[in-house]
Amino acid sequence: MLSESDTARQHQIQSLIRRHHLPISQTDAEIIAAAEQFFQQVKNPILREVVAFRLELHTIVAALRRRQRGEKSAPGEPWGYGRWVQHIERYWAEPDFRLQGNFPWLLEAQQLLHDNESVALERLLFSYVWTRLDQLGADHYFDFEAVVIYVLRWDLIDRWVRYDGQLAVERFKHLVDAGMGEFDQLFA
Repeated sequence: MLSESDTARQHQIQSLIRRHHLPISQTDAEIIAAAEQFFQQVKNPILREVVAFRLELHTIVAALRRRQRGEKSAPGEPWGYGRWVQHIERYWAEPDFRLQGNFPWLLEAQQLLHDNESVALERLLFSYVWTRLDQLGADHYFDFEAVVIYVLRWDLIDRWVRYDGQLAVERFKHLVDAGMGEFDQLFA
């Protein structure tokens, strides 16, 4: 029942936010370029806040994971999006990147990542996203913003109920096969 332009905007938002559906070949620079294009096109403050919040969350989690692997970005290397990128780079050695005041869950997330507690980490992040989307949608009931927030919350529920060990193994194998491409014949 959405207009053609609203449907296109909804798809654009989902393609920016749904990282688990991105092709493995898509680079951080391409994701950042798509985000910048979105923010140039969209002036609606709620839609901008929803997308910025999710992209910044991806950036923070990516920083935690990169640091866990012992990586650090080279100056000017595109690896994240939003207002926290330079701050995170500046305070890379701090356990919470000095963001604990803005993200009270950050130290817990870092510990869960360190302990390889991926399900607990996902639960923590889902809870944060759910609560934040609830806050952003507080004054929106029958408008396009409400639809966007509803769909994003539905995606969270859908992802959570689809978690299945066997499916995860199959998805991992698919990702490995996609990453290997033609290299699987290298040693055949």
